[in-house]
Amino acid sequence: MDQLIKDRYNETILQEAMRRYGIAMDQIHILDSFESFIYEFERGGESYILRIGHSFRRSESLIQGEVHWINYLADGGVSVARALSSKNGKLVEIIDDGQGGQFLVTAFMRAEGQQPWDAGWTPARFENYGQLLGQMHALAVDYHALPGCERPAWDDDSMKFVETYLPASETIAHQKYQSVLKHIYRLPKSKKSYGLIHQDAHQNNFFMDGNGKITLFDFDDCVYSWFINDIAIVLFYISMDAEELGYPNAALFTQDFMIRFLQGYRRAKQLDPQWLKEIPTFLKLREIELYAIAFRDFDIKDIEHWSFESFVQTQGLDPNSGNHIWMANFMRDRKFRIEQDLPFIDFDFMSLSEHL
Repeated sequence: MDQLIKDRYNETILQEAMRRYGIAMDQIHILDSFESFIYEFERGGESYILRIGHSFRRSESLIQGEVHWINYLADGGVSVARALSSKNGKLVEIIDDGQGGQFLVTAFMRAEGQQPWDAGWTPARFENYGQLLGQMHALAVDYHALPGCERPAWDDDSMKFVETYLPASETIAHQKYQSVLKHIYRLPKSKKSYGLIHQDAHQNNFFMDGNGKITLFDFDDCVYSWFINDIAIVLFYISMDAEELGYPNAALFTQDFMIRFLQGYRRAKQLDPQWLKEIPTFLKLREIELYAIAFRDFDIKDIEHWSFESFVQTQGLDPNSGNHIWMANFMRDRKFRIEQDLPFIDFDFMSLSEHL
């Protein structure tokens, strides 16, 4: 979280947010403060989530667009954590920070279940995952944003992580990134292939209950992009857990996972098989973006001589944080793989056509 936001946040802001949502002092506790202040609270025997962000990071109109999209999906039957109104009937409450900015407060239903690696994956649950994405994309086809509150496109300035954070010295990585962009900009757009997507539907952003039902949350990064990008991002993150899921490598995991995922997806939405060949491009896009984000979040030095042991000593990295250790593993040989243009997953994605 930006230090400016931390410096402006205080107990008075929290108390005002609690008042507006009718939250008792002994019914709330903090969960996270990575990008926003996230709390869980109880009311009427139910659990909810309170999020306090700042206009320095996201404008009111962007958050209005986010919650409008979430509730549109919920109304359409998609399993997402619905946004809730305050006591004043507002989906977004604005609290002045006294220094020219505003804290923006939203509340959501708490998703039922637990994190998916605790609930346990099965082939049927991979299908549920695909069906959820398919339902979301199907509804996106005819979605009309709240006027004046449209979410950004995938290449908006706020999404330019590589241009902003990747050091100029990473010359080859910048060149590879430009090559990826050149290809993506040539892709056709239509209502069937392009619309509002989650853009971050990985395992940290949904819960799964005992029956395998998945409830998606954290739409903070939702943008307009190709639907196949959303699918590629799902695969990008879950494939990193291939060994933990019992597979010797990401390619063998991809074969089993994508067959099931696409079977679920097609129950909700058709996908032209020709889009499968674009998955490697979008995997590469996310790979280079995440490489850049590593430079943003950690004081990375001597990347040419990377080792896991040295990386966990990097300033800003918490060796007790599962997310930070995940990032350390991601960075293993990453510079070499990007510069040598090695595929993120060495797999023939067109071989999946028969499952669509």
